[in-house]
Formats: sequence, C-alpha cells, structure tokens
Amino acid sequence: MKKGKSSMLDELRPEYKRSDLGEIVRGKYASRIKDETNVVLLEPDIAEAFPNDEAVNKALRYLLEVAEASTRLTRRSSGLR
Repeated sequence: MKKGKSSMLDELRPEYKRSDLGEIVRGKYASRIKDETNVVLLEPDIAEAFPNDEAVNKALRYLLEVAEASTRLTRRSSGLR
C-alpha cells in the first residue's frame, strides 16, 4: 500500500521559527577547507603533459632527486659541509 504525499513538503514545523536558526552564511567553511587540503590546480598546458596524478608525482620526485644531487655536488666542490 502506497502512502500519500505529505502536505508539509517544504515547510518548517510550527514549533520552529526561521529566526531561531541563525543567519545563513554562504561558504562559511570555504577558507578552512582551502587551508586543510593540498589540492593543486595545474595550468592547462601542464595538465596536457601529464595523464594522471601518478605521472605528476613521478616527475616531481625526479626533480627533487636532481635538485638534491646538484646540491650535494655543489657542497663537495666548494668544500662546505
């Protein structure tokens, strides 16, 4: 047996008042979410070069290795430790 549609589809119950619910703020938590995530947006031309996140991570890891290797070579050749 099917139930009929309720007549109170989009209305508050009589015991609630809209003024009791406080001010509606759009994007209230947007800045917190932005600060807590590490999503990086790539420019379209860069995104074309990398098919997925694994390729981006691989390229960045390689870049870090090259940077570390060149830093080690510079330290040795200049005598700094």
